[in-house]
Amino acid sequence: MPMLFVLVWSGTVNWQTGSGTTLALDRGMIMGILNVTPDSFSDGGCYQDMNHALDRARVMIGQGAGVIDVGGESTRPGADPVGAAEELRRTIPVIESLRAEWDGLISIDTSKAEVARTALAAGADIVNDVSGLRGDDRMIDVCGESGCGIVIMHMQGEPRTMQSNPHYDNVVTDVRDFFEERYTTLVSSGISAECLCFDPGIGFGKALEHNLALLAHLDELVIHRRPLVVGVSRKSLIGRVLGDDSPGLRDWPTVALTAATRLQGVLIHRVHEVRDNRDALLMAEAVLSAG
Repeated sequence: MPMLFVLVWSGTVNWQTGSGTTLALDRGMIMGILNVTPDSFSDGGCYQDMNHALDRARVMIGQGAGVIDVGGESTRPGADPVGAAEELRRTIPVIESLRAEWDGLISIDTSKAEVARTALAAGADIVNDVSGLRGDDRMIDVCGESGCGIVIMHMQGEPRTMQSNPHYDNVVTDVRDFFEERYTTLVSSGISAECLCFDPGIGFGKALEHNLALLAHLDELVIHRRPLVVGVSRKSLIGRVLGDDSPGLRDWPTVALTAATRLQGVLIHRVHEVRDNRDALLMAEAVLSAG
């Protein structure tokens, strides 16, 4: 049977990313992961030192990252929460220093309004919130006032407990309904629809079968022509499919999924290793252009 790729949309989609800047997305983009944490699941502790963090950001930029996503709190399954003061200590100096030397897009990966507000003032353009702007009542106002780009992610539960027997009647329908609710609520609150992107939250409160179902039905998750963000990099679903628990051996399967999801129309790909995933996108773009 031939493989069928369903294109989520064609043409250009606008994404407003802060300070009145609008990005015209007409091809895939890499969001490079920069965890400045001691306990992230695959690279915790590697970039706690600011010089190491900046060096890593420079490498990812040189390899083709369009966004650097800075996170100061691990959201791996079972992770304990971190206070705002510690999250600020970890992230803000990196964002300030990176903004001083680079005019590309910087994202703050946080669910705390105080951290988001400070990061945006320090030069970040995007708020990437695993709680979908539900974890802090002040987050909607912070994002609305700044006009920043926003990544709304679906997560069942919270990081500490999210993998404790996740259940869905229909995971694709449930995630789409969540996106619709968030879209309606946020636009009604005054946030521009063009600020919004949506992430199905692979690995966040989902069992293997849920993750695979979402990846097989990405076309059904697009609402109001807003871009999808997908983060599968080194996730445990890869290890479970391959029967290997080592995150270090999941980079090439991540590349395969980057190409596959781009051919389904996903525009923003959140990854640890930039160069190989960028190359996968370039090949996928060539196929899409020929089609």
